[in-house]
Amino acid sequence: MRAVGLGGALAVLLAVAGCKAQAVDGDGRPRPPVRIEVTTTGPAAVDRSGPSGGSAKRSPGATRSAEAPSAAPEVLWSRGDKGMGVRELQARLRQVAWLFDGPTGDYDELTVTAVKGFQGKRGLPRTGETDATTWDRLLGMTHEPGRWELYASGGQPAAAPDPRCTTGRVLCVSKTSRTLRWMIDGRTLSTMDVRFGSQYTPTREGVFHVTFTSRHHVSTLYDSPMPYAMFFSGGQAVHYSADFAARGYTGASHGCVNVRDEQKIAALFAQVRPGDKVVVSW
Repeated sequence: MRAVGLGGALAVLLAVAGCKAQAVDGDGRPRPPVRIEVTTTGPAAVDRSGPSGGSAKRSPGATRSAEAPSAAPEVLWSRGDKGMGVRELQARLRQVAWLFDGPTGDYDELTVTAVKGFQGKRGLPRTGETDATTWDRLLGMTHEPGRWELYASGGQPAAAPDPRCTTGRVLCVSKTSRTLRWMIDGRTLSTMDVRFGSQYTPTREGVFHVTFTSRHHVSTLYDSPMPYAMFFSGGQAVHYSADFAARGYTGASHGCVNVRDEQKIAALFAQVRPGDKVVVSW
């Protein structure tokens, strides 16, 4: 049998006893342990160095399950909000038949109910609040509303006054914005929504004057009430219309300038006098 050195015999004994033998160089000195680094490039790869040396930072390939739960969608509008954003929301809800009134620009109870219905139909939480997810879904189903869709029920801003309206006492009517301004010496005292005649019975344009007024007038031609009538061109007058109040711009007059707000036209009627100017323009 070939003799073995003391170092070799010791290594054999340690191996038999189950101990981990330390590798040695040929000169008997222990070799430093081999350092093996393993790198991975899959879903489990995580960089734990973090900006402050603490929390882990996910690599691009890390799985989503390691992340914190995503935050709830941002709420864009909810009950009590007002403005053009709410008006557009309402116009789009009208396009998909979840809202039939308005738009008003006020996030009211009818709007809450419409949003809840829209959300429930699409499996979204029925909160009645318009969050980013609800808004994105609605955008995908509707087109950008035009001017008169946004103001289907009125509330549109009045057009700039016609230059002929800037002096004296004037009922300044704009077909462009569908509004009437009551003006004295260039100052607007009140504004109101109005509608006009159809293409078959158009409202005449030009400069006129109030010929007479009639608080409880009834049309002899159409047998229909014309309260707070202020006549300016033959049988055409500015007057309150219950039909306009009920149906909005889906209807038309027989040539008169219809007003939908009875309180406003009652106040106007109390101020207007025969001889006051009436300007009807585009």
